[in-house]
Order: sequence, then C-alpha cells, then structure tokens
Amino acid sequence: MTNATSPQALAPHLFGISFIELNARERARSLMDEGSFEELLGPFDRMKSPWLPAQGVVPQSDDGVVIARGAIDGCCTVVIAIEGMFQGGSIGEVSGTKIACALDLAYQDNEAGHRTYAVLLLETGGVRLQEANLGLAVIAEIQSSIIALRRHTPVVGVIAGMVGCFGGMAISAALCSHLIATREARLGLNGPEVIEQEAGVEEFDSTDRRLIWSTTGGAQRYETGFIDQLVKDDVAAIRTAVRIAFQQSLSAKNRTAEIDKYLAFLARVNPTERLDASVVRNLWKGA
Repeated sequence: MTNATSPQALAPHLFGISFIELNARERARSLMDEGSFEELLGPFDRMKSPWLPAQGVVPQSDDGVVIARGAIDGCCTVVIAIEGMFQGGSIGEVSGTKIACALDLAYQDNEAGHRTYAVLLLETGGVRLQEANLGLAVIAEIQSSIIALRRHTPVVGVIAGMVGCFGGMAISAALCSHLIATREARLGLNGPEVIEQEAGVEEFDSTDRRLIWSTTGGAQRYETGFIDQLVKDDVAAIRTAVRIAFQQSLSAKNRTAEIDKYLAFLARVNPTERLDASVVRNLWKGA
C-alpha cells in the first residue's frame, strides 16, 4: 500500500494503484519504505525560480522538483521526482541544481563508505525555455553527477507518463545505469510537435498517437534496448522493478559505452525508406 495520502492517489485502478496518476511528491513517497520519507528543500524552503516572474510565469515554491531521502527495501536512497504538471516538467536553474546537488550528496555518501542509491522519476520535456542557457548548463551538471555516482551504485531512472522524457533530460536518462518505463511512457530527444515543426507533417504527424507510441513509446523503447524493464502502471510493480535495478552489477556495460553497437545499427538503416515499428525492431535485433 502506498504512503501517498491524496484521494487521487488512493483511487482504485485496474492493476492496483496507478503510478502515473500520482504527483511527484506522491510518487516519491509511494516508492519508499513506510515512515522513511524525508523531503529536502521542500515547498516551505521557497527555493523557486527567480527568472519566471519577470516573464509573467507564476513560479512554484519547490520549482517543480521533489528531493526525498529515506529507504527502499531497507536500502538508503535519495529519490528525485520531477513534477510534470509544472511547466511540463521543464528543468531550470533552481530545479536542476536541486537534482545535481542531491546526486552529488549521494556520491559523497558513497565515497565515505555509506552506500546510497539514487532514483530519478523522469517526467520532463527537458530544458525550461524561459531559462534557456541556465537550464542547459545545469542539465550538463546533472549528467556529470549521474556519471560520477554510477561508479558507486546503480543510478535508476523511471519514466511513467504522461509527459514522458525528452530533450537534454532524455540524454540524462540514457546515462542512468538502469531505466524502467511503462507502456504509457515516451522517451526521445525531440517531442512530436518539435519534429513536425522542423521537418514537416510528412516526416512526423504529431496528432498520430499510434505513430508516436510506435516510435518513442515505452514498449518500442524496451524492444530496441533503450529501456531495461517494461512494467505496468502500478506502484507495486514499479517499486519491485526499482529493487531489482538496485541489484544490477556495476560491471554492466552502460549504453553510452556501446558505440559500436549503435554504429552497426545505423549502418543497416536506409534513410530513403520509411520504417515502421516492426522493421525497426528487427533492425535492432540484427545490429
């Protein structure tokens, strides 16, 4: 049973308790052992963006990122949850700094001999356009922090829905030691609207839901090796997947080191041909 307390969090769901329907704080709490949840730099600390009000955007008191420490199945863990309902889960200076610093503190704990895991709940469109270069710079810091920490413990990413994971944070997701996703999740560098805007509707129709999920959806990303575990939208299932991810060997090869594999795949692709989901899966299996 989840520790989340809102009526929405406790609503009946076909498979149990829907993880997607929880907000960021409820998601973090639901994964942690009962009574262990402790939020760092919460709403009452007023760590909000100084840049949004000047642009006519109402800031959020936690800048859309929840940092919590506690335990998952007895393992000391920091959970970083991005709130997709605030500015599409976009990352700005404050929210990105919270993420990077939380990862760095976990790294320091491990360096001191205190094993600490990190779980990133990724619900984000990437960099916050209103903060532009500040957001890009801090996402680079996040990525550096992930790489440093994964030498000590697996860094686990979870992509559930409804926003998905795009932009610079999709690169951050690829740097995680282990990625978990639901079928409802999406993972890609550019979102459907951006692709259509830049390349035209003939290239990618952003209204075609079947096309979108067959290209960047959780099931397709799992079949092509970008996701390690595909789970149903259920709190208990995701919590179990996280526990399994904690057991991953640190010697496992990260995606970012598999350059030859991805070059072999690209060599098999004919850019003049339109590919459907099944063809892409077969190409990956032959790469």
